[in-house]
Amino acid sequence: MRFRRFLATVLLFLSTPTTALAAAPSTGDQHSTASVPKSFTISGIDLHDAQIVKFGRRYFMYGSMYGCGFQWLVRGTKWCGFGVSTARKPQGPWSEPRLLFSTTSLDPSTLQSWQETCGRTGQGCFNPRMIRRKGWGKDDGAYILWFNAPRQYSMGAENAYNVMGCNGPVGPCGPEAGSPFGSYKKPDLDICRGNGDFGLIDSGTPGARPALVCTRPGTAALSIQELNRWGSGGTPGRGVERVAGISKAEGPGGYWDRVHRRYVLTYSDHGCGYCAGTPIGYATAPSLYDGWSAPGNVGWGAPLFGRRAFHANSCGGQPRTVTVLDGRPWQIIDLWLGTRNEAGAATHLVPLRYAPTPGVPGDGQIWRPPLTLNC
Repeated sequence: MRFRRFLATVLLFLSTPTTALAAAPSTGDQHSTASVPKSFTISGIDLHDAQIVKFGRRYFMYGSMYGCGFQWLVRGTKWCGFGVSTARKPQGPWSEPRLLFSTTSLDPSTLQSWQETCGRTGQGCFNPRMIRRKGWGKDDGAYILWFNAPRQYSMGAENAYNVMGCNGPVGPCGPEAGSPFGSYKKPDLDICRGNGDFGLIDSGTPGARPALVCTRPGTAALSIQELNRWGSGGTPGRGVERVAGISKAEGPGGYWDRVHRRYVLTYSDHGCGYCAGTPIGYATAPSLYDGWSAPGNVGWGAPLFGRRAFHANSCGGQPRTVTVLDGRPWQIIDLWLGTRNEAGAATHLVPLRYAPTPGVPGDGQIWRPPLTLNC
């Protein structure tokens, strides 16, 4: 009798579906290949040079809009503004974009409308980047919008950057938004001066402030500056100029790799306007403000980016920034059309995986970059 009961128990165990017994994927290793989603493309949304970030349980996509007819570097063009869409998952479906602030509202820096600042010469305004002042600095939960306006720099400003306080993740932003957080500030920056692309990097350390990674005018060298406690300017002298000697870069972004305890920076190498396929380069450091390096090259006439470029054409687009969603880093790529109006361009996201590999220039060995883009 006891044997029959034992046999029945064994047969019941063996008949249990194996999926019910399998362990759940680990969330501690951000590079577990078993749970990394495949790359995906967001099409049909008029948001470009975009940022995607998760606040609470929803995803927010911020970007420049072209649908009203904006034409880059065409004088008198109409500027369409910055928009935001929301979704329950990164792949969408995404809501219809809504403006973060009115294009006809006042630019306090120039005392003209934003339509005049961004559209009059066709220089545009770009790179809307939203952060939340939570767990660092003032720690009051405020939403802060950064963006750049090249014409301000052309008119004599020390930098092209702008900061607006927002009354929520979908706005409204700026002085017209009113209380509690609606505001505007021209940021004080002693490292990220001038005009260029930029991204925002989370420090990876609880309580530490985010940092601005920017391209400097002239050689378009990359630099990094820590934000102040308000997130509306820089901490004087806190940062690094000319990261790893890199120049002629655009679309910078980065993240803290918690597994290998390294900061990883990516960028368009080299930069160009609306290019449908540029190399993407990288640099790494153990500290956000010290020790940055990128592999060089050797040989007479060898291109400097020969080893630091880890993909030759960025999946047919141009890298814009990096975002971390649910603990995993993603490269955001604009699939540009190469036209002055990019309303129809799509946004492509690829998971980044960092795996250090040995090797130095001139060692006669096969070079395998530590980063991969599986388009």
